[in-house]
Amino acid sequence: MPLPYYVSPEQMMQDKAEYARKGIAKGKSIIVMEFAAGMLLVAENPSASLNKISEIYDRIAFAGAGKYSEFENLRKAGIRYADLKGYAYGREDVTAKSLANAYSQTIGNIFSEAMKPLEVEILVVEVAEEGLPSELYRIAFDGSIGDEKGFAAIGGQAEDLKLYLKDKYEDGLDQTGALRLATRALEAATSAKVKPENLEVAILERGRAGRTFHRVSHEELQTILAGTE
Repeated sequence: MPLPYYVSPEQMMQDKAEYARKGIAKGKSIIVMEFAAGMLLVAENPSASLNKISEIYDRIAFAGAGKYSEFENLRKAGIRYADLKGYAYGREDVTAKSLANAYSQTIGNIFSEAMKPLEVEILVVEVAEEGLPSELYRIAFDGSIGDEKGFAAIGGQAEDLKLYLKDKYEDGLDQTGALRLATRALEAATSAKVKPENLEVAILERGRAGRTFHRVSHEELQTILAGTE
């Protein structure tokens, strides 16, 4: 009788991690950056119909890199979680921290128990009231959470983007300065010119009452980025 094929748990986890990293590396990058009036989310996305950035709740946004179908399912699950918690308790009880913890548990369980891990990396962002710190969490393919400060990047060129922003980012940027910096970072990481029509941009604006999320149109982007020529 032949012996069954055996793979050690350590090797299995390493193989899963390598598989997930390769899938995420194929995806285009996303930058989230804090600026004076809120949080800026910028994604390389040539598709006009498939969004990588979206609203989750009043002051919370979501961004996903990697396999679209997988992070889209996570986005929908996050909206259901937020709506149910807000209805059962109160809208103020829905926070980026609680949502990031829920995502971490879900993604971590899939990584540990399923044959195929999720090929995704996500960001959960919450803009705070005036005078309070905003929140920015990165959840990796294995469910680990990173509490980021100032800026974060995910996707294929994430490490190059982080190195660029580490030297260039500064507190108190206005919206135009933050958007131009994010665009320059993407261009430096890819060694190619970024066209406004290939960007998906949204803002969580601190001063807005109620829903703070709004998208920046390609026409607005064209006007803002024209100053970088």
